[in-house]
Amino acid sequence: MTTASGKTGKIHLVGLGPGDAQYLAPAASQALAESDVIVGFRAYIQQIEGLTAGKDVVSMELGQELERAEAAVDSAYAGNTVAVVSSGDAGIYGMSGPVFRVLTDRGWDGQTPMVETVPGVSAMQAAAAVLGSPLMQDFCAISLSDLLTPWAKIRGRLEAAGQGDFVVALYNPRSQRRQTQLLEAREILLKHRPGDTPVGIVGDAFRPGQRVKITSLQDLEKDAESVDMVTIVVIGNSTTYLHSGKVITPRGYEEKTRAR
Repeated sequence: MTTASGKTGKIHLVGLGPGDAQYLAPAASQALAESDVIVGFRAYIQQIEGLTAGKDVVSMELGQELERAEAAVDSAYAGNTVAVVSSGDAGIYGMSGPVFRVLTDRGWDGQTPMVETVPGVSAMQAAAAVLGSPLMQDFCAISLSDLLTPWAKIRGRLEAAGQGDFVVALYNPRSQRRQTQLLEAREILLKHRPGDTPVGIVGDAFRPGQRVKITSLQDLEKDAESVDMVTIVVIGNSTTYLHSGKVITPRGYEEKTRAR
């Protein structure tokens, strides 16, 4: 759809990376520069406040993801170029899903408005970089937030990850409202791997106040209170080991003995 002014709308789904400006992809900077409107969670807007001059900024709170998506789609249908920003990567627990959901509900033809996804460094990748090389074999990401997914479904995914010996990156591991899910996840995974399995806890990766703690699966309970919504918890598999303060998963199972 082209508006009466002749403008055709466009949506950029932008991943801002872990936070530090040097990890913002050039394509993301370009998308922000060419956008008329920037939509995002308040904290993410603050993260790029130096890049928002002269833009219409729509800032919302956590829990308003669909409202953000609606605002972005409305603006794009009005002919604007809109950047919808997410921390990390927009397609990993970010705003890509809500925006495409709204577009689908409105019968989007796949062309107008145009939609471009600009990938970013995910929180999981940032945490892994801080820890060493924990994601070197098959891994999975599981969000422990039951706001949109039933806890029974999340438990099933944790069981499957444990049975499959996946390295597990836990998103949204603990909040003021959710105090028990991380400990339940620990109990589930302890059924499938040793208690001395390395665990890396990374908060605010590559941001001011970065926090790193390396512990074990059996001792994770002692460190649970330090975990919050901006923390990623990376739990190794049966071959993951510690060396010189780094969490290391060898490239293959046959490398475990040689790597040690």
